[in-house]
Amino acid sequence: MYQAPARFCQNDGSPLIDVQASADTPQPPAVSRTEVRKAPATPSKGVDRASTLTGQVLDGRYQVVKKLGEGGMSYVYLARESDTNDTVAIKVLSPKLSTEKSSVERLRREAGLAMRLDHPNVCRILRLGETEDGLIYLVMPYLQGDLMSDHEIRNGPFTLEQGMPLLLQMCRGLHHAHALHIIHRDLKPENVMLVEDPGQGMRAVVMDFGLAKERRAEPEVAKLTATGIVLGTPEFMSPEQIRGKPLDGRSDIYALGILAFEMFSGQLPFLGRSAQEMMIARLRGNAMPLRQVKPELPAKLESVIAKSLETEPEKRWDSMSAFAEALSGVSGGGTMFAKLFKR
Repeated sequence: MYQAPARFCQNDGSPLIDVQASADTPQPPAVSRTEVRKAPATPSKGVDRASTLTGQVLDGRYQVVKKLGEGGMSYVYLARESDTNDTVAIKVLSPKLSTEKSSVERLRREAGLAMRLDHPNVCRILRLGETEDGLIYLVMPYLQGDLMSDHEIRNGPFTLEQGMPLLLQMCRGLHHAHALHIIHRDLKPENVMLVEDPGQGMRAVVMDFGLAKERRAEPEVAKLTATGIVLGTPEFMSPEQIRGKPLDGRSDIYALGILAFEMFSGQLPFLGRSAQEMMIARLRGNAMPLRQVKPELPAKLESVIAKSLETEPEKRWDSMSAFAEALSGVSGGGTMFAKLFKR
């Protein structure tokens, strides 16, 4: 029996499925699992206000259609903007946390960073607002699609033909973020949406830049990580993130390497009987060879991913574009690389 927030089998790294979830209850596609964890018990009156917005008009301009999910820090709603009739997703900060200066400061910083992102392979934040009664909220595009994690659970690992274009798209979106001196910090299948573009196939969109942080961070930003908020997901953290060291884009390269390994194999590259053992394995650099799990995959792919999983950042690919170029060369995809990175 696994207890939350366990996500993978401790023996073989396979994704866990919540068997307690009702099969009759549809899961909205645009909300990641990090957003649907159960809210704290015994909510206050203020929390009730934020959790019961369905059917109301938020801030005089957003008609709230339904709740998509909730977490310890926020509630997520599907809404329509009155002026444009655009469908959006709105993340409302829990009033319980909006009274905490550090949480509000963190949310404002999240919005300030994510508003700078403008790329088809990242989900940007459109607006940060505050109602007259003190509710703080973020407005984002509503992405109708399939979470990569859900796709993997239903269909198993991606084939090379299916997965490589998506992986290159993620590289491209993260390359854009890194060029703006923003790193994601929490890459994982739950934070990637697969959107079906008519006539163009699936498009990967990296979501939830809520843990994003500028590489050139001031000391005040570092203080925000000491407020009890866990930054990152243990199964995908780089060794330097586990150690609490300063991070740069190579930490995202490491996390994307783990994500790529799981995409093509259905398993994590670091195994252990507990999350602690898996973290120790990453600190020691004991990554499983990709073809030990999937012998039919190209040796070059194994080599490219292995370099992204080097324990020391300086031994990894030095940029997302370099990582993408190496990946593109696995299947002779130089044209694909040029299309994604040179236009």
